[in-house]
Amino acid sequence: MSRCPDHLPSTPDGRFFVHGGRLWRCANPDLSDQDYQRHVDALMDARRAVGAAKRADDTDAEKQARKQVDKAKRALGERGPTWWGGPDYNRKAPENTPYGRWWAALDADERAPGE
Repeated sequence: MSRCPDHLPSTPDGRFFVHGGRLWRCANPDLSDQDYQRHVDALMDARRAVGAAKRADDTDAEKQARKQVDKAKRALGERGPTWWGGPDYNRKAPENTPYGRWWAALDADERAPGE
C-alpha cells in the first residue's frame, strides 16, 4: 500500500510524490496502519504546537515543537535514512532525477496537481 497523497502524482515505485514541482518522500508503506496513524497524529500535534508558539512569539517553544515535527517525520520515514535503502531525491525537481522520463511521460493534466 502506498503512503503517498492520493491527489498528487506519485512515482511508480511509491517512494516520492510531486508537489510544487519538487519530489517529496512518501511515508514508509511498511508501517502498520496503527503506527502510521500514531505518527501522523504526533506530527499534526507538533505542527499545531509550532503555530501556537509562533503566535505567542515563544522561540524556545517553537524550537521544541519543530524538534517534535522532525521526530514524527523521521518516524514516518519522510526524513532521515531512506526506508528503501537507496538514494534520496527529496526536494529535487523530478526532471533532474532518474524519475525524469516518468515525469515527462505524464500528460499535462496528470502533472498539474504536482506543479
